[in-house]
Amino acid sequence: MRAFLVDRYGRDSTLRAGKLPDPEIGDHDVLVRILAAGVNPLDAKIMAGEFKLFLPYKPPFVLGNDLAGIVERVGPGVQKVAPGDEVYARPDKERIGTFAELIAIDEGDLALKPAGLTMVEAASLPLVALTAWQALVEKANVRPGQKVLVHAGSGGVGTIAIQLAKHLGAYVATTTSTPNVEWVRDLGADLVVDYQKYDFAQLLRDVDVVLDPLGGENLDKSLRVLRPGGLAIGIGGPPDPDFARQLGKPLLGPVMALLSHKVRHAARGRGVRYSFLFMRANGDQLREITALVDAGAIRPVVDRIFDFDHTVAALDYVNSGRAKGKIVVTIA
Repeated sequence: MRAFLVDRYGRDSTLRAGKLPDPEIGDHDVLVRILAAGVNPLDAKIMAGEFKLFLPYKPPFVLGNDLAGIVERVGPGVQKVAPGDEVYARPDKERIGTFAELIAIDEGDLALKPAGLTMVEAASLPLVALTAWQALVEKANVRPGQKVLVHAGSGGVGTIAIQLAKHLGAYVATTTSTPNVEWVRDLGADLVVDYQKYDFAQLLRDVDVVLDPLGGENLDKSLRVLRPGGLAIGIGGPPDPDFARQLGKPLLGPVMALLSHKVRHAARGRGVRYSFLFMRANGDQLREITALVDAGAIRPVVDRIFDFDHTVAALDYVNSGRAKGKIVVTIA
């Protein structure tokens, strides 16, 4: 099969087109022919080696974390899907590799594709929609009437998180650049802060939940707008000790405690909480998201579509920071 591989870690690492044997499948695996794959900032971070402390992929490995496609073959223990089914998924973190023609994935990590979506639209959703779900539903338990701040509202996660938070009944504020203000407002945001003109920390108070993909100074300022007991969820880091426990690697706990000490200390001083989220594959949650898509509560946002041969250009465009919503590559 054709695939795009990473030969080494590093900021100057590049993708290489190559060929690999078709994947083998286990008893509970599904072999999917990939027709479209989402491209994410996470892909660039993996290449750069930002996560190799706890995700030590052995080069060369296939990159890619989103897919939509058709089931080709199933293992003998598979019960939920059959050959010919149209599916979408975010593979488990140990089994990434959607920049390829085929992938073997555990049946528990995938779901039937929403009937009303194209393959491209479906491929844009799994990673960002699961991130929004696990942040707002699972971690924060957002309830009607609460105030939610979603940073980078025009990004992949932001576009879906705004829609999900509105579905949950929250008052939604978001940040974006001047050209995207009206566009993001159309997604359902109640308050759009143009960060090129205004400081969100001067405009917002008593926020219940902040979803922050940016980290650094933006995360520090986000702690100041939370109400007492409020929660800041970082998806750009830094990782916290709970994440080490989630990974089943308690020896990494002290390292992650050190990495997140500053923000956790600042949060405690303000009477608020900080939690790191590295989303995980979950077919059951993806089926919940499918129901929301079918009901019209969430719609995918696709900026550009690239041919599979131009996957490197697609990743370069994501890295430029200009994307509105998601970038998707199509695989013939």
